[in-house]
Amino acid sequence: MRQPHENYFILTGGPGSGKSTVERELKAMGVTTVEEAARGIIQREVENGGDATPWGDTRTYSRLMLEHALHDFDSHKTERGTVMFDRGIPDVLGYMRLIGLTGLAGLEEACRERRYNKRVFFFPPWKEIYETDKERKQDWETAERTYQVMLATYKELDYQPEIVPCLPPKERAQWIVRRLAQK
Repeated sequence: MRQPHENYFILTGGPGSGKSTVERELKAMGVTTVEEAARGIIQREVENGGDATPWGDTRTYSRLMLEHALHDFDSHKTERGTVMFDRGIPDVLGYMRLIGLTGLAGLEEACRERRYNKRVFFFPPWKEIYETDKERKQDWETAERTYQVMLATYKELDYQPEIVPCLPPKERAQWIVRRLAQK
């Protein structure tokens, strides 16, 4: 296992739990952030008539998510300040476990070799804000199950989950910034 990038932090959890909204709040506060890849991949696939989606060719979708996550990880290597990723490489492994896929070339090695800070910010399922849309089609039960699988995957990979409280987005972002200052 390689030395982690101590300045790389992950926001993760189930779908619809407020991660991306908080990522935008953190960006507005001056934190370097990296957007989640999933929505962009889905939008491009739908626009181009492709099938690499969570409801189509899930293996190709997983491969595209991994490629995007690797690119995002490598693109910020020279960054000295905090970099906050809306999902990380281990999310691809968690997603594949959730849907019962195995054997994506390079995924397990990437999880071992490209390490983030041990502290990972987990967004728990929050029914009051959960909603589906044209890219997020998972039902509430799948959202809860996704959270549990992601939590187990990150723990197995020796990360330390920090559960983000269910607060308004700006307060959640402020909570994260305070936690970062505590190191």
